[in-house]
Amino acid sequence: MKKTIKVAAAVIHNDNNQILCALRSSIMSLPNLWEFPGGKLEEGENAREALIREIEEELGCTIEVGDLIADIHHEYEKVIVNLISLHANIVKGKPEAKEHAELRWVPVRELESLEWAPADLPTVSALVN
Repeated sequence: MKKTIKVAAAVIHNDNNQILCALRSSIMSLPNLWEFPGGKLEEGENAREALIREIEEELGCTIEVGDLIADIHHEYEKVIVNLISLHANIVKGKPEAKEHAELRWVPVRELESLEWAPADLPTVSALVN
């Protein structure tokens, strides 16, 4: 039986109706695919707590977390990812790519033009439809 990994993703909005997208680096699993920033839940954490911690670690900024967008299970070759995506806004700092190859603000209507990690696709669909 495959292991399930719980992951939280932040769909960070700005005032121009753009979403912060993160390009996975060449040394990450699923290299050179786009994702919403976030990460694995640690023991005892909920998705909101994990996102606040992960965004501080990965992007160097503070967010406030809003409503749920999607809670999906995606089966990869070796693991199942339970991806919980939530709306978020930056309340302090400016995002910096500390682990990702690139960060890009993308208009909602252009999200489908990026090559996404498979687990992020249901969230993209929910945002553009």
